[in-house]
Amino acid sequence: MSTGLIVTLVIIAILIFYFISIYNKLVNLKNVFKNSYSQIDIQLKRRYDLIPNLVETAKGYMKHESETLDAVISARNMASSANQKVAQDPSDTQAIETLVGAEAVLTGSLGKLFALSEAYPDLKANQTMEKLMEELSSTENQVTFSRQRFNDDVMNYNTQIESIPDNIIASQFKFKPATLWNIEKPEEREAIKVSF
Repeated sequence: MSTGLIVTLVIIAILIFYFISIYNKLVNLKNVFKNSYSQIDIQLKRRYDLIPNLVETAKGYMKHESETLDAVISARNMASSANQKVAQDPSDTQAIETLVGAEAVLTGSLGKLFALSEAYPDLKANQTMEKLMEELSSTENQVTFSRQRFNDDVMNYNTQIESIPDNIIASQFKFKPATLWNIEKPEEREAIKVSF
């Protein structure tokens, strides 16, 4: 073998290993943001499980507020369904946008429930309700933290698939940009006011 052929083969081997390392890095970043979403999923499921208990507890005291209670359960079911779709594929832009909208509706309906509950002193004094509110507040904090982590991981992934030369590998192997969990309306940015 000639020296020129050996040098050519070595250069080709180095390029192949270089492109393989880029591909593996992109796969790793994609898996990291998917794992970040699974952390959101865990917290949202916990939140969705708490809401029916909260509504059942409130129902005994707020008999005349059935429309509000039904709206909370309906919004919870809608958000839970949207979350299941995102959990299947966190890179699905449409699913993320649907979930963000459903979460905004749920946050609004819970806000109305908490505002109405202020008019029921016996409900405010109920230990079960107080415990559920504390758990919900803790869960809300975890959801916020998990969303921030998800957005950081999505940003890292998106930056990598747009950077040269990684974008060449990303386009060849169909790595799509992921969607950040953006909250568009200012009122949706506010956390649920959980105060008893």
